[in-house]
Amino acid sequence: MASSLPLAELVASFEQRWPLSHAEEWDAPGLITGNGSQRVSKVLLSVDVTAETVKAAIDGGFNLLLAHHPYIMRGVKTLAEDTVKGAVLARAIRAGLAIYAAHTNADVVENGVSHVLATRLGIQDSTALVPLGLAVGSGRIGTLPDTITLGEFALAVARALPATATGVRVSGDYDQPVNRVAVCGGAGDSFIGSVAAAGADVYVTADLRHHVVQDVREQAGLNGGAPAIIDVSHWASEWLWLEQAAAELRNIHTGVEFEVCDLRTDPWDFVITQ
Repeated sequence: MASSLPLAELVASFEQRWPLSHAEEWDAPGLITGNGSQRVSKVLLSVDVTAETVKAAIDGGFNLLLAHHPYIMRGVKTLAEDTVKGAVLARAIRAGLAIYAAHTNADVVENGVSHVLATRLGIQDSTALVPLGLAVGSGRIGTLPDTITLGEFALAVARALPATATGVRVSGDYDQPVNRVAVCGGAGDSFIGSVAAAGADVYVTADLRHHVVQDVREQAGLNGGAPAIIDVSHWASEWLWLEQAAAELRNIHTGVEFEVCDLRTDPWDFVITQ
């Protein structure tokens, strides 16, 4: 039977594992709702805070929703209940559901989001793509056990990630060889320069824009050496980390239940190919 702990004790362990000091300046990780003295016996882990994940947490008897993405960021000026964020947070507060977010501070640590993604894709001896002070750093780069084609690797990426409507998009020649692989869970277009400098054959990340990828292709056409690009779902690239986080927390807090939410919070529902 599950035991309970004060929320403050759980938060302290989160911030030891994922220090707030490691977060990007623009980020807003930490406690979103809740009181440090309230008791927590069941924790649901999710990439996103949404109306659906909050409902699932309340209906499932969870006391805490541990999310990857913060729910209150720039531009939020009201929590009135006729707004989406106000309605969702009001429901959580009334139900006694605490909400906590570990975002970029969970990206840059050992066994963080990008590390887990690299491991699941079979990348060996991975190191930080962009080293960062006291933290390990952003992204990961390493090698595959064997050189394979870009097409074969893209299929392996599709098999490793949970299914989404948009699937896996690839920029590059299907038959080109790949061995050195860089990854970044979530939106990683800001690291493309580092990927090229590190000599990666392919870069796996999410939320890539038209001009960013087009510039990489143009560079490859000019003098070669530019990496192939694989664009995946933002949600899918980060969802893999949740079970790693849950396993670590189960070892720390043996009497508390930690479960991973299986709701797909990727916002796209279907795609029509041409």
